[in-house]
Amino acid sequence: MPVPPWLESLLSAAFFTVCRTHGDAARGECNMYCLDCKGDAFCFYCRSSKHKDHQVIQIRRSSYHDVVRVTEIQKVLDISGVQTYVINSARVLFLNERPQPKSGKGVAHICEICGRSLLDPFRFCSLGCKLVGERRNGNASLSLEGKNEVLMDRSRREGSMSKEEELREGSPQDIYLPTPPPPPSSARRRKGIPHRAPFGS
Repeated sequence: MPVPPWLESLLSAAFFTVCRTHGDAARGECNMYCLDCKGDAFCFYCRSSKHKDHQVIQIRRSSYHDVVRVTEIQKVLDISGVQTYVINSARVLFLNERPQPKSGKGVAHICEICGRSLLDPFRFCSLGCKLVGERRNGNASLSLEGKNEVLMDRSRREGSMSKEEELREGSPQDIYLPTPPPPPSSARRRKGIPHRAPFGS
């Protein structure tokens, strides 16, 4: 199966650098990638001015590694066989392999390329490893041709997953759940007058 022409460029792009044009702006970090231009990463403001009508995906960070939301990437790429995680209540997958010390005994599932331990019976830990698997074996498709029905079925299944399943799939170091909002100010208890501890003799 053919590899999309933008995939290698996406996997080698440097994300979260400061934009040369909009470096002083609040959203001036380069975390966007244009599938039509196949160039470098760019910021929110560059998207508005140079990539307005293009196919753009946003890259996010988890534990210092680049991730992309499944809902964005599955529209343009077959991601079957790649381990997904739930981070901040969004399902994501990693762009490139993440170094890991030797996996311990009793690990049931490992990446076919880098040997990273996986939570579920997937073949790859990242898109980068799937690309290597496609080139090495030719049996890890990246093209969406003929895969649309499978993707629609998968998205229906994922949409019906329970919260317990979502929490089970994410590894503890990669899950960052949002903190609940503080209670309304009228419901807060007053501290009262602070008292010092007595001085000991």
